[in-house]
Amino acid sequence: MPMQPWFTDAKLGIFIHWGIYAVDGVQESWSFYDDIVPYDRYMSQFDRFTASRYDPRDWAKLFARAGARYAVLTSRHHDGVALWDTAHGDLNVGRDLIGGYADALREQGLKVGLYYSHSDWSHPDYASTRKPGRPPELEDNRYSEVAAEFEDLDAWERFLAYRDGQIRELTSRYKPDLLWFDGEWDRSAEQWRIPELAALIRSEVPDVVFNARMLSEGDYATPEQGAPVVPPEGPWELCLTLNDSWGHQHHDHNHKSVDQLVRYFTETIGGGGNLLLSVGPREDGTIPQEHVERLEGLGDWIAKHAEAVYGTERGLPAGHHYGPSTLSKDRRTLYLILFDAPRAEINVRGLLGSIRRVTVLGSGTELAHRITGGLHETPGVLWIEPPAAADLDPHATVLAVELDGELELYRGSGRF
Repeated sequence: MPMQPWFTDAKLGIFIHWGIYAVDGVQESWSFYDDIVPYDRYMSQFDRFTASRYDPRDWAKLFARAGARYAVLTSRHHDGVALWDTAHGDLNVGRDLIGGYADALREQGLKVGLYYSHSDWSHPDYASTRKPGRPPELEDNRYSEVAAEFEDLDAWERFLAYRDGQIRELTSRYKPDLLWFDGEWDRSAEQWRIPELAALIRSEVPDVVFNARMLSEGDYATPEQGAPVVPPEGPWELCLTLNDSWGHQHHDHNHKSVDQLVRYFTETIGGGGNLLLSVGPREDGTIPQEHVERLEGLGDWIAKHAEAVYGTERGLPAGHHYGPSTLSKDRRTLYLILFDAPRAEINVRGLLGSIRRVTVLGSGTELAHRITGGLHETPGVLWIEPPAAADLDPHATVLAVELDGELELYRGSGRF
């Protein structure tokens, strides 16, 4: 399927990890899987998960202020607890917490994403088989697999029927624009029946976007937490937490600053990707104020520099400019991002063709520029006058370099 252009133009999404794990502030699913929290204690959060102050319209308005164009909500994590009143399986919150979310996003013009884990470590039929090729000497985790001699393929078929039933509910009820799968490592693509699953989903939402954890059917790469040094080819998305946790953990106050978020964001879009920034609502559905402030701070920066963000393409490869950059769709305007106040002229190397003008985005101030050097096919270096203090943005300043034609780069080694 061709990639949906809305996704590559969106640049920012919000990743919402919300579930019963927010009650005690423990790690989602992994806390019982890794025997950090006993399973019964983990599940005791179920009756204390209230969603009593959940207002999806407030969420959607906040995400819009942040500059996001889509959001992804954990409809069911590896713990098996569904956030909607599913008719399949025994673990759900007894009401629909997804419908209002989808409606509220669409009211704000945002695309609707749903996270769904292939794995379900609570389902009685899930730990009925194991991934082919898994070495027998590796210790089995009782929540996810059994020893080869105890495999029960009939139970696995029942699990797939349960999974397909939930997916039909999600796609027919909410018509998601994006499905963000996880947990794919537990089984092979053949065991998951990925092509059949994709066909089932597309029968309800033909233009849906899949992340790479739909394996052979994935549309884009999904690096997690670690920002790639060399950006992936094609569409991609960096999923990143605002602090150190995906879901709400009471003790985690190690929040990233707005400065850091602007850097993550611009480095990601400069490499042609989207940033999927995670927030962890409390069990009552409210988003912590520290998250709100950071989302709004990032949104203020994006609003001021929207021209250099939305609908742009990946910018200059490393070595041409000391910082990220983006490129307009017509390839005639290059946006240079400066994290620090320049102490001298800003230089750009390898630009072929001439420059019409350079301005500071946001203020419109025009900056003098000149080109020095160059020999034969090797172009000279573009030098740009540093902006005055009044034109500098407190987080990152953007210069718009207007070209006489489409961007062309010299990538050679010069004359030997």
